[in-house]
Amino acid sequence: MIKYIRFGLMIQILLLSVCFSASATHNRAGEITLRQISELTYEIKITTFTYTLSAADRRELEVQWGDNTVSLASRDTITILPNYYQRNVYIAQHTFPGPGTYEIVVEDPNRNLGVKNIPNSVNVIFSVKTIITVNPDLGNNNTPVLLNYPIDKAALNNVFIHNPAAFDFDGDSISYRLTVCTKENGEEIIDYEYPAASDTLYVNPITGDLVWDSPVDTGIYNIAMDIEEWRQGVKIGNIARDMQVEVFKTLNNPPVNDSLQNFCILAGTIFQVAIHSTDIDNDSLSHFITGGPFAYDDGKAYLEELSRSDGDLTTLFTWETSCGQARNQPYLVIIKTEDHNSDISLVDIDNISIKVLAPPPATPELIPSSVSTNILWDKYNCEDILGYNVYRREGSYIHEYDSCSPGLPEYTGYELIARTNSFSDTTYLDNNNGSGLFQGIEYCYRITAILTDGSESFPSEENCTNLVSGSPSILEVSVEDYAIIGSIEVVWAKPQDLDTLDAYGPYKYLIYRSDDLWGNNLSIIDSFGTANLDDTIYIDNGLNTTEFPYSYSVELYNDESGNRFKIGKPEIASSFYPEISEHDNELRLKFRRNVPWLNTSYTIFRYNDLSGIFDSIGNTTKEFYDDIELINNKEYCYYIQSEGIRELNNIEYQNNNTSHQNCGIPIDTIPPCPPFLEVQSSCDSLFNNLNWQYSSSQEECSEDIVKYRIYYTNQLNIEHVVLDSIEGKENTSYWHFPGIETGLAASYFVTAIDSFGNESEPSVKVIVDNCIKYAIPNVFSPNNDNYNDILRPYEYQDVEKIDLSIFNRWGQVIFETEDPEIFWNGKHQKTNELVSPGVYYYICDVYEKRISGIQVRNIVGFIHIFHEKGAINTDEVEF
Repeated sequence: MIKYIRFGLMIQILLLSVCFSASATHNRAGEITLRQISELTYEIKITTFTYTLSAADRRELEVQWGDNTVSLASRDTITILPNYYQRNVYIAQHTFPGPGTYEIVVEDPNRNLGVKNIPNSVNVIFSVKTIITVNPDLGNNNTPVLLNYPIDKAALNNVFIHNPAAFDFDGDSISYRLTVCTKENGEEIIDYEYPAASDTLYVNPITGDLVWDSPVDTGIYNIAMDIEEWRQGVKIGNIARDMQVEVFKTLNNPPVNDSLQNFCILAGTIFQVAIHSTDIDNDSLSHFITGGPFAYDDGKAYLEELSRSDGDLTTLFTWETSCGQARNQPYLVIIKTEDHNSDISLVDIDNISIKVLAPPPATPELIPSSVSTNILWDKYNCEDILGYNVYRREGSYIHEYDSCSPGLPEYTGYELIARTNSFSDTTYLDNNNGSGLFQGIEYCYRITAILTDGSESFPSEENCTNLVSGSPSILEVSVEDYAIIGSIEVVWAKPQDLDTLDAYGPYKYLIYRSDDLWGNNLSIIDSFGTANLDDTIYIDNGLNTTEFPYSYSVELYNDESGNRFKIGKPEIASSFYPEISEHDNELRLKFRRNVPWLNTSYTIFRYNDLSGIFDSIGNTTKEFYDDIELINNKEYCYYIQSEGIRELNNIEYQNNNTSHQNCGIPIDTIPPCPPFLEVQSSCDSLFNNLNWQYSSSQEECSEDIVKYRIYYTNQLNIEHVVLDSIEGKENTSYWHFPGIETGLAASYFVTAIDSFGNESEPSVKVIVDNCIKYAIPNVFSPNNDNYNDILRPYEYQDVEKIDLSIFNRWGQVIFETEDPEIFWNGKHQKTNELVSPGVYYYICDVYEKRISGIQVRNIVGFIHIFHEKGAINTDEVEF
């Protein structure tokens, strides 16, 4: 059906071209928006505003997708508007061949008559275009929707304001600027001029207000505006909107809105604001409102009239917000007040910015131990979040919230210590990244929710805690003998004030050990009785101290017959060890331990191959030590001695602990930086030429490259595999001949590998598609002279099939085929008679093998048939 409609349109172009000025002067305004359906598939929505008195009316519009393909978009809805305007909405779907930036163009002959700032407008093609970036790494990308129609009226010598009411469901930033109206192929109209103004014509880049101050002549004017879409500082889209403004000479004065402020509100609350407008001519007034809140189409944003009199109107705007509407970007609400004057209706436009902020999570619950704090909180009241941020500071801070600034500002002293990754992930153990928290410090915590656009909710209320000193309180866990059959010494402070517990002895200690840092697998290893509690040292003998770490807990019992009970709450302390990370000519030693005391310094010992003993090589107060200028691929072994203090019951205990031993081998683990890749296709020779390079600023990170790996796939839904490797840093080009059956469609990336085998991150993926070559000659002569007797396409490749229909000038099908070779001999498919000389029209859907799969490209054109005899008039054939 589409083919016959399209054919009828082409016949009109052929036979009625002299009448275009009369029948096609209809396009006034329009734009293109897109909605993402899947990774590479989009739905396009073309909106045009046309002149209803024109005979031209399009049921379909042709879409140029920016990837060398064209298809038709069918009209979905028609809305009849006042003043001879008609709103047309066309819908189509398209799958792009791969990631990239595409300029989508729709054109339609012609613009309406009499546009003053477009010379000879009635003979100028109308076009609109939108640029979209398809990039899975940036996530889904839908263009903004434009909620205010691009048609308006202005009064001579009065300030005119218009706003497109752009809203982005993805929460992307939007900016605005003036641009030039376009003609065929989306090219700028030559000699286009911005409308003259007594002062200025500009677009507010933030709010989108188009201000014309002021029109100096009556008539019809077209103005184009770029509506730019940004994400993470990257421009990812652009809608070029073409609007029409009609300027009238009138004694009517436009209405005036009272000044309005911007607002910040909590999601889930009801927002209300009164809107008051007056008219000096005492005309009756109407309020119209649109913007982001109305884009949800859930009926939760509405306008109610409060009072009305001549030249005066007050309404109430209400928005019942939900938790899912919180986001970083504000919602723009456009308020349009129109007067009802017998001469002409004029308007005043203002906007309100409403930032919807996420409410705070519940106050966290804190469960302290001797070295850590377990943080728990309730699930957030809105499931559509990415997770939670956990903040900590030392000491309480009363934060006076800014109603428009969620999160926790840096000046509060709160530090982000963790992020959870789901709505249900509502616990976090704070052990200071394995280093343990310190006794005697008040730790305070707050939680924020992370929204889907990366912004944060308001923070929870603060909750603070001190760590809990266990009893018995452990003072040392020190490796005394490093061996397969070695030993660890555990020391604790003598418990005090037991008489207050009616615990008079005798007493018994129970010793527990776990083979991890945090005491997750504690089991009893020994016990012993004591009469006076002075026995506070335990040697754990026969222990393989070449394995690590170990953690310990000591329980104290009143062991009196008939009065046996546990005294106090035991704590956990571990042995410590140097965790070694290996780097180029360097080893980093990080001191891992779980202890309730404060280590004040560390002495580092390294094994000396010549003397056979460990030498002291350095001292630090930090939690790590970098041993530099080492020899790669040589083993180095270390142990650490720490000095620390712990204050208990106003007594300061000093301690010394020896770590386990650990060894590491420095190695170059830093990969080269990725190269910059370019790919060019040779359609004639059927190869892809890959070239990559490094800039001068990348010399340091590319100096030890020894080879490159080339990764390849010919389908987007299949992972890249290694295509080839090239030895030598200087070899930075590669010719790939995929073969006729596979085609040139491909996605490539290149990595660099250094002398230690480190592989760089992939270069940017470069996607090339098969060459678009299928074309049909526009002339052939089926006269049996053995020259050009058969219609065949030009040389082509990567075509699975076609769907070709050839028509005579009355729209009757005379030949059809799915064979890409066509092989038409010029005879009518039903009569097998040679068709008469003349011009024939064809429509052909070409099913091409693209990197995204089989894609359909539509081509249309004319075929001129020449021959001298034997032809019949196909127009007289009965069907």
